[in-house]
Amino acid sequence: MTSPEMEYVEIARAESERGELVLRERRPVDGGPTALELRANGVFVMDTLEVSTERAMAQAALEVVEDPRAVVIGGLGLGYTMHEVLADSRVEKCSVVEIEQALVDWLRTGVVPDGPALLADERVSVVVADIAVALAEAREESYDLVLLDVDNGPGYLVHAANAALYEPPALADARRVLRSGGALVVWSAAESAELEESLREVFGEVEAQPHAVRLQERDERYWLYVARP
Repeated sequence: MTSPEMEYVEIARAESERGELVLRERRPVDGGPTALELRANGVFVMDTLEVSTERAMAQAALEVVEDPRAVVIGGLGLGYTMHEVLADSRVEKCSVVEIEQALVDWLRTGVVPDGPALLADERVSVVVADIAVALAEAREESYDLVLLDVDNGPGYLVHAANAALYEPPALADARRVLRSGGALVVWSAAESAELEESLREVFGEVEAQPHAVRLQERDERYWLYVARP
C-alpha cells in the first residue's frame, strides 16, 4: 500500500542554539485530514493527527499516582500531554518545562490550534528552561508526578544533550522533588535496559510497563517506566 501524496505548507519557523524548529501543515493531495507537523533539525517530532501516544502516556502516568495534585511535565510539544493531564480533575497544578521559547509562543498565540485555551487554564504554569536544570533548582517535595516527555526515551533523543536527563544525577533531582507517594514516569518508544538500571540505582523501585498503541495503522509497543522512591 503506497502512502498518499502530500503537500506541505510551512506555518512557522524558529532558530535556537539547538538548531531549527519548523511547524508545517501536511495536506493530502487527494483529500483527507490535514495535520500540523513539528520537526526539529529536519527530524519528525510529532503531529496533530497521531496523538494516541501522548494521550496514553498521560493517562497511564496519572493512574500510577493516587493523588496527583501537582504535576510537572518535561516537554510541551504541541500540548497533547498537557491537555490530557488537565482533563484529570484531581490535578490542581500543572507545571510545564519547555526549552524552546518558540513552541510556547506558537501555542500562546494560536499558531497551534487550542493552544491559547490550554495555556489560559489557571492550573497551568509554563517555564522556558531545560527540564534537567529546572529539576535541579526546584525545592524538595514539590510534585506528586514528574512526567518526562522530552524525547521518545533515551534511544530517540531530539537533541544529544538530552541524554543526561536519563542518567543518575538528573534522575536523583527528580527523586528529590517528589512528595510521599509520588512517582517519576518516563515514556520510551523502545525497551531500555540502561534506563531501567539507572532508575533502579536512584529510586530502588522501578516498573517497566508495555503499552500497545495503534499508530498510523500499525500496532506498536511503547514503554512506560515508573519509578518510586
